[in-house]
Amino acid sequence: MTSAVLVDIQEEVTCPICLDLLTEPLSIDCGHSFCQACITGNSRQSDISQEGANSCPVCGSSYQPGNLRPNRHLANIVERLREVVLGPGEQPKLILCAHHGEKLQLFCKEDGKVICWRCERSQDHRGHHTFLMEEAAQEYQEKFQESLKKLRKEQQDAENLQAVIRERRATWKNQMEPERHRIQTEFNRLRSILDKEEQRELKRLEKEERKGFSIMEEAEVELAQQSQSLRELISDLERRCQGSTMELLQDASDVMTRSEFWTLREPKALPNKLRSAFRAPDLKKMLRVFRDLTDVQSYWAHVPVHALILGTRKREQRTHD
Repeated sequence: MTSAVLVDIQEEVTCPICLDLLTEPLSIDCGHSFCQACITGNSRQSDISQEGANSCPVCGSSYQPGNLRPNRHLANIVERLREVVLGPGEQPKLILCAHHGEKLQLFCKEDGKVICWRCERSQDHRGHHTFLMEEAAQEYQEKFQESLKKLRKEQQDAENLQAVIRERRATWKNQMEPERHRIQTEFNRLRSILDKEEQRELKRLEKEERKGFSIMEEAEVELAQQSQSLRELISDLERRCQGSTMELLQDASDVMTRSEFWTLREPKALPNKLRSAFRAPDLKKMLRVFRDLTDVQSYWAHVPVHALILGTRKREQRTHD
């Protein structure tokens, strides 16, 4: 038997007064049926408040308490339904208010909690909007479904961003080795005079590499934390939507607020390319400059002081002319 059919049958054999499965059902003149205790209590209340006038709680038709008659057919259906839903010999569990011991059958919208009729009349809930659990359940079921749709999209966005980070990480790593090899190759040609420069450039590259990885690791950690929080929230909503009405509505306002305001925070800009790629000096030019400097130093070391002074004066004279 499908769950939809069970729900329809359960609605047909639910007492309109206590909103529970009928117990020892009695039918009145108009054809509506109620629990024996519920309709008897309704009749007594009518005798007290309306001078013996009795009316059906559903349609308002008048009836005579003496005409109440057992409805064996409904009683059999209720018993069979209990066996299907709960198993043979099992009785439905009543969920009672921890403060008043009354059946929990109302929902307070302001506090987002399931309450009993005495809670509704207490100072804590006075002036609040209260509804039958079944009415509130339908509303929150739809809201939670919308939240699940939104949060699942956020989860997909988070997974897409994680994929982008992994791709950038691989690209970033692939850039490192070729650049490192090129730097080392160029400096090997000039090892005798550029060893210090090579080490400086390698350190700069490593620093930039660490910085890039650090940014991406922070982004991964942040996304992992957000994803965990998102999974927990989605799991909570799924559990509520698939569970009992009590599980659906308990602290519903808090869950609804967290769901509505949950937004994926995207990581800051991820590095993609090196800020500045290394450019090796022109080896031929450097060697030529080095040779020229060496020749000049050798020349000036053997020129007399008076010749240096004379040469300087001649150059100044030519510039003046």
